[in-house]
Amino acid sequence: MHASTSAREASQKSSRPPLPPFSERARWRVVDIVVASVIAVACAAVFLLWNVGYEGPSALLKPLLPGVQGLLAGPWLIAGVLGGLIIRKPGAAMYTETVAAVISALVGNQWGPLTIVSGLVQGLGAELVFLVFLYGMWRLPVAILAGAGAGVAGGINDRIFWYPGADTLFTTVYIASTTVSGAVIAGLGAWLIARGLAATGALSRFAAGREVSRRV
Repeated sequence: MHASTSAREASQKSSRPPLPPFSERARWRVVDIVVASVIAVACAAVFLLWNVGYEGPSALLKPLLPGVQGLLAGPWLIAGVLGGLIIRKPGAAMYTETVAAVISALVGNQWGPLTIVSGLVQGLGAELVFLVFLYGMWRLPVAILAGAGAGVAGGINDRIFWYPGADTLFTTVYIASTTVSGAVIAGLGAWLIARGLAATGALSRFAAGREVSRRV
């Protein structure tokens, strides 16, 4: 049984087509822009719901430990990781996270235009992780690292703009919490969503979808 599984995995690995040159992989197609925009709009809807929904859990967490409400940041970090995992082009993470933030700001929320700054910074955090891997690795550990990167960036951004003067304990707990939330909710969550979409065939025009099809 084990030998059979290993043989099948080895066969799948050997049949995997080689990566095209980076210059080709980095070029955005029209379908990339369209799908990235759709992802951004869908994630903006999540943002708008969570802008209201986070209030209750936040009120429960705040008395437990200063800064631990950062655990609730994950839903606001998922757009960049999901866009990066599906589109797999330089700038995809920043594009989807920023566009989602712009929509959230335009529709209206309690944070106003600074929402756009948050989107840019959070998207940059995820983007840098994908860049470190030269946009060539899209496995679960990379997704989790990208989510954590978005969480670190978002936590630092919030500390500067929304919690100026916060003490060391709050700062440490808050940024650690946004990092964990980003890794689990944005990283693992986006990876599961991308896999689920690929399994339906909706991503057949993307490498993310074709990879899943080859494993079936």
